[in-house]
Amino acid sequence: MKVLFFGTPEFAVPALAALARGGHRLAAAVTRPDQPRGRGQSVVEASPVAREAARLGIPILRPARLSDPEFLAQARALAPDVIALAAYGHLIPSALLDLPPRGAWNIHPSLLPRWRGPAPIHRAILAGDAETGVAIMRMVPRLDAGPVALMERTPIGPAETRGDLATRLAAV
Repeated sequence: MKVLFFGTPEFAVPALAALARGGHRLAAAVTRPDQPRGRGQSVVEASPVAREAARLGIPILRPARLSDPEFLAQARALAPDVIALAAYGHLIPSALLDLPPRGAWNIHPSLLPRWRGPAPIHRAILAGDAETGVAIMRMVPRLDAGPVALMERTPIGPAETRGDLATRLAAV
């Protein structure tokens, strides 16, 4: 299956690597443009997904806007069977959601519909939830509103930090 992958932070890296190991053809990894980091914002750094895609030899796309006609033409030319997304950080426009015949799927780090939107790991910990998990959902134009195809639950440890939990959920 030909996959167009969207992701940016470290949370998305295990999903990208698993798709590559699973024998899927990764058409490209779409990630946010490189960002200035550090004191004085003088060092420009690639996202964790861009670094992993480069290591795996996967083409990298860094559009400033997903609605840019040039990027949309690139995505169409790649002719993906499916879109897989993990923590990309922007809403995906309908023009992209409608592109792959097998749909666009999001790996969301919460038990939907409990914590839709950004920061679901933080919100679960702050709310004192005893468990959380990962949901695989079909993307629709509204944020985290599509049908859920699969969920896996996991307890939240009493002293577990956001970073610890994010690492565990990324592996799920």
